[in-house]
Amino acid sequence: MELPRRAVFLLGALLALAAVVWSQETCLCKNNKRTTDCSLVNGVCLCKSIGLNITVDCRTLTSKCVLMKAEVIGLKTGRRKKPDTAYVDNDGIYDPECDAEGNFKPKQCNGTETCWCVNSAGARRTEKGDRNITCQEVVRTSWIIIEAKHLERNTATGEGSIEGTIGNAFSERYQLDQKYISVMYEKPFITVNLKQNASEKTINDVDIADVAYYFEKDVKGDTIFSDKSGVKFAEPLQFENTVIYYVDDKPPEFSMKHLTAGVIAVIVVVVLAIVVGILVLIFTRRKRGKYEKAEVKEMNEMHRELNS
Repeated sequence: MELPRRAVFLLGALLALAAVVWSQETCLCKNNKRTTDCSLVNGVCLCKSIGLNITVDCRTLTSKCVLMKAEVIGLKTGRRKKPDTAYVDNDGIYDPECDAEGNFKPKQCNGTETCWCVNSAGARRTEKGDRNITCQEVVRTSWIIIEAKHLERNTATGEGSIEGTIGNAFSERYQLDQKYISVMYEKPFITVNLKQNASEKTINDVDIADVAYYFEKDVKGDTIFSDKSGVKFAEPLQFENTVIYYVDDKPPEFSMKHLTAGVIAVIVVVVLAIVVGILVLIFTRRKRGKYEKAEVKEMNEMHRELNS
């Protein structure tokens, strides 16, 4: 009787192990290829993000901070008037510090003594300083402006159709609610406005910063989606000259940030002209003083000759 009991116990253990293995079946994270250790738990594909011990829910988009962290780890191994506070992230990718929820920490550093403050999209919004720089909060990016130009197409499509197609594609491909999207088209220029205030965003909404990052990677041919058969832009548009502007709830703290090279050159020319003018005035006065002294000397000599 002892042997059958052991056999039943062993069989039960094997069944329990099989149940665990079955419940944690491996899966593919369709919305983020920069993941590892993926398993299917209660029908949901959960993975670990590369470079961070953060669980990624593959049903939705992954936060930009987590995506940038994974990319760095891998590497180591305007048509319309925009707000005056809109700025472009010219620093490119860096190794970010993310909090436990995968969001950017307010202060970022480059591994040395250089640090700066960022917005919720991870874009630098202050001048760079040392490690003593103070970043009180992560200022939210509530408006992202995407400007792009599309290449020539063989099919003729109306402006309204293109605007609707792009808006729908952003909603379907990046899971963003249509209320946060508006598209303007002036052939061949496309402007996509993503507006999302903190008070409007619900716990189930994806963040517009994450959407813009996914789109940027799609345009560059480095898609984050692992599912090649995912939602595509129905209209065969090829984007080029894509620029992304960030508008935060608070203005950025740059100095001379918006001065272009041309404007700076004009300022330099004006300053040089003023300096040259001052120098000319000084030399002219010196020559005039010498002339006046010589003239007085000649007049005195003439008076002495007349009186002699």
